[in-house]
Amino acid sequence: MKPVSGATSVLVCPLRMRSARGGWIVGRVETGTFVAVPPVAVRAIELLSEGRTVDAVRAMLLAEGQDVDVATFVTTLLGLGFLSQVDGRAIVLPPPLRPTLPWLRARHVRWLLHPAAAWATAGIVVAGIVAVLADRSLFPGYRDLIWSDSGGAVMLGNTAIAWAIIAMHELAHLATARAADVPGRMSLSTRLHFLAAQTDVTGVWTEPRRTRLTVYLAGAAVNLSIAAIAILTLAVAQPTGLTERLLAATVLLSLIPIPFECLVFMRTDAYFVLQDLTGCTNLYADGTAYFRYTTARLWRRLRRVHHSPAADPSRRLPAHERRAVRAYALVLVIGTAICLTVAASTVLPAALLLLVRAVETLVADTSTGADLFDAVAVIAVLGGFHLLWARTWWQRHGHRVRRTRNVTTTPTEEGPLKERG
Repeated sequence: MKPVSGATSVLVCPLRMRSARGGWIVGRVETGTFVAVPPVAVRAIELLSEGRTVDAVRAMLLAEGQDVDVATFVTTLLGLGFLSQVDGRAIVLPPPLRPTLPWLRARHVRWLLHPAAAWATAGIVVAGIVAVLADRSLFPGYRDLIWSDSGGAVMLGNTAIAWAIIAMHELAHLATARAADVPGRMSLSTRLHFLAAQTDVTGVWTEPRRTRLTVYLAGAAVNLSIAAIAILTLAVAQPTGLTERLLAATVLLSLIPIPFECLVFMRTDAYFVLQDLTGCTNLYADGTAYFRYTTARLWRRLRRVHHSPAADPSRRLPAHERRAVRAYALVLVIGTAICLTVAASTVLPAALLLLVRAVETLVADTSTGADLFDAVAVIAVLGGFHLLWARTWWQRHGHRVRRTRNVTTTPTEEGPLKERG
């Protein structure tokens, strides 16, 4: 395609916009591409959308006191996939991302964004709390997870219950986002050593704050509601036997994920709430960049290197974002270090010990049928979890490993090594 000139006119794709602190969030909900731009960029998009040429838009902005390189701006919009035509020629746009449950329409779930839905959820949770306060025997404890003498049955059953709760948690994010006519996509991902289910609801960035927070908090609300409903069932119906034990296990399995949502250094639901309330556009990326800058600066001091350091990346941010990013960088480092330490010293050794014992049980001549069942269950759950984690991690990071592995170094006449591959 020929370069953008002063006579160029464009056709802008349908974009969603929302004013933010001192700027705007602009993007295409179909592709999940959103950027933070200054107000003049939104004005330029409005003028371009009216069919004006690049020179005409620049002249109008100059008359309004804004000197903008509109040609470069149009090139940027083209790279973002925000333009469908340039000078009458159609642009091949990135295909829209396929949403999960495409048959689910906004009209089906719009009631989820009504304030009455939030009040009803809060009422259920409060009723559950009141039931526990009235009968302390309903308070969950770790023994509730051991609802059978068969360790294999407990492991398989708890895994099934936990994944069912996870599915409903993510479905809550998806449904509340779809209620705002935002396509969401459910998938698996990794957070450090955790295997995590996630729902991409990037499109809600241009929705009102109440809608955004509803979508972010919908998963936790479902967990609390499941726990409250199970508690109320125990209190009112007073079931006995296996039903009682499974309901008690469901209460605890619903509540266990809630503290993990507070680990904001892993971009949990609470992270997005924090990012929204602090007015940051990308708290994790900016916090990571600031940590790398401070680490490099400290390393130069230790090595007594006196050349000019790189610029502080947080300096380009508004004051309110700069404070939040610097504080978050500290949380990011401390939280990650603690989490990895616990995993290396406790979680992984315990998992390996269980797997070794399970294998020993399988090969032992004296193992009973129940022992063999428990061993198979342990291998199926723990082994399957770690294989799924490894597969998910490779899907996210495998291209980087391949790129690093394929890089070869050859000496050149100038002296330094040249990368190629």
